[in-house]
Amino acid sequence: MCTYAEVVYKVHYVCVPCRQSHKLLWDSAGHLCTRCRTPMVFAGHDFAAPRKTDDSQWAAVAAVLGAGLRYEGFETCGCSRDPKYRPRTSAQVRARLRVAAREGLTDAEALGLRDIANSK
Repeated sequence: MCTYAEVVYKVHYVCVPCRQSHKLLWDSAGHLCTRCRTPMVFAGHDFAAPRKTDDSQWAAVAAVLGAGLRYEGFETCGCSRDPKYRPRTSAQVRARLRVAAREGLTDAEALGLRDIANSK
């Protein structure tokens, strides 16, 4: 029996402008930031918020979430776990976006690449 089917896990919601992250129950309701009252973005199960003062890492978080990617490692039922790569600094984001422009990849495909040297 799938253990993840029996337990409800909280997921991360992020407000990038305020640099806040909250773990809330996943539902279709729009969760508002407690500081600025704008809708928070669903970031997934495996999001780890950087420090509020780390501009480079928050720029990377904004780029990843802006491209429509999430910090997920869970499959649909949660039985198998395959953590997906996400860039952690703005320099890693810039390098992957240069590869995307050069090789005709979408931003989401490029930001999901673990090794940009072997992109194709």
